[in-house]
Amino acid sequence: MTQREGSERQRVPQPLIKRRIASGRGAMEQPNVTHDGATALNGPFWVALILTGVATGLLGDLLMWVLALAENAAFHYRSGSYQDAVAAVSGARRVTSLLVASAIGATGWYLIRRLLRKERAEIDDALWRGDGKLSWRRSILTSLVSEVVIGLGASIGREAAPKLMGGASASVLGGWFHLSNAQKRLLVACGGGAGLAAVYNVPLGGALFTAEVLYGSLTLPVVAPALVCSGLATFVGWLYLPNGATYSDVPLYRFSGAIMTWSVLAGIVTGLVAVIYVRAIGWVSYHRAPGVHLFWAMPAVFALVGVLGIWYPQLFGNGKDMAHMAFLGVGGFGLLFALFALKPFVTALTLGSGAAGGVFTPFLSTGAVLGGALGIAWSHLWPGTPVGAYALVGAAAMIGASMQAPLVGLVLVLEMTHTGFELMAPMIVATAIATMIVRYIDGYSMYSARLPRHEPAEGGDAARA
Repeated sequence: MTQREGSERQRVPQPLIKRRIASGRGAMEQPNVTHDGATALNGPFWVALILTGVATGLLGDLLMWVLALAENAAFHYRSGSYQDAVAAVSGARRVTSLLVASAIGATGWYLIRRLLRKERAEIDDALWRGDGKLSWRRSILTSLVSEVVIGLGASIGREAAPKLMGGASASVLGGWFHLSNAQKRLLVACGGGAGLAAVYNVPLGGALFTAEVLYGSLTLPVVAPALVCSGLATFVGWLYLPNGATYSDVPLYRFSGAIMTWSVLAGIVTGLVAVIYVRAIGWVSYHRAPGVHLFWAMPAVFALVGVLGIWYPQLFGNGKDMAHMAFLGVGGFGLLFALFALKPFVTALTLGSGAAGGVFTPFLSTGAVLGGALGIAWSHLWPGTPVGAYALVGAAAMIGASMQAPLVGLVLVLEMTHTGFELMAPMIVATAIATMIVRYIDGYSMYSARLPRHEPAEGGDAARA
């Protein structure tokens, strides 16, 4: 090799400066600064990415508007605490609202799965086993039904719909711009993370979710477009959605020796609980009510949740207010422990009844109330640390371990609360321990556990999507 050949830059795309630095070493020797490879970040890709970010932000606004309409119709909820609005209505109205939700959900999802059974609307499966192609019409119909049902009180997460619609938008745009399959996969992953970013106002968390969870790479050619898409979607989402913290007014908790020591034990307990919860979600996702069984399973489960909600209105919806309550240090050991036991139970039952929705906030809220309950017990041995601090650490550990994505878990909790930086050390310890316990005991995440069974190529996956 000549001196000139050795000094030429081999990266794709070629940089403006063609020659290497004097040492002759390559820029790509830094492991994350890879070349684009098959996923060429060319002009058409960037245009499609920008349009994906805009579309995802607008669709996030639409879905959250639909959610708000349903919440207002069911419980006269407009602002403040959703669980307070639920608690303000009678027990009969709570049960009735969930029965209406079951009728809408059973009818809607039965028709969607029957009439569009060969179309794909499962973003994780499309990314991890396919080319990222998603059906726009199945995705939008599934998402709209999901947000209505959640607004009426169903105990599932709201993030699945905007995540799916971000991916579906990217899938359509990738086709319009004739992108390669590799480019489409990255674009769909960026759209999915941007959907999460837009509705929770977490642009950094959404970008990390794209890279760490959906795409599985933190290299520069992945992180850069993920940041652009999530940031743009979040900005566009501000047209309707608030631009503040998802969990507002959480105090600035201080570091202490008590919580640092506790974080080791909490990480172990949280990891073991996460294994059980993830396994339960995987089991009910596979055994969920099929076909016409939706028409009896969903009303029965939703009625049971409605009855439990007479005593525990915190169980209604995705669990956002349940987590917020724990972050603020509200509630005693008995209430927090009861919610820790009941929220996974009702969420698993809801998914098993055939409902389509997310699990991100249910897992996060479970971690928050578990952390709060364990913190109250620990305070009898080592007092002085507020309960809300323990809840923050518990939430980060649970979500990081359950997603098998510790960086995402940590960043999302910090970004959603706009606090917790002084608790970074115990949060990292608890999250790392919990994540590794899940990894070594089982290894499934709350997303991989929900993947459909391998089926023949003729649309078998779509039938369970």
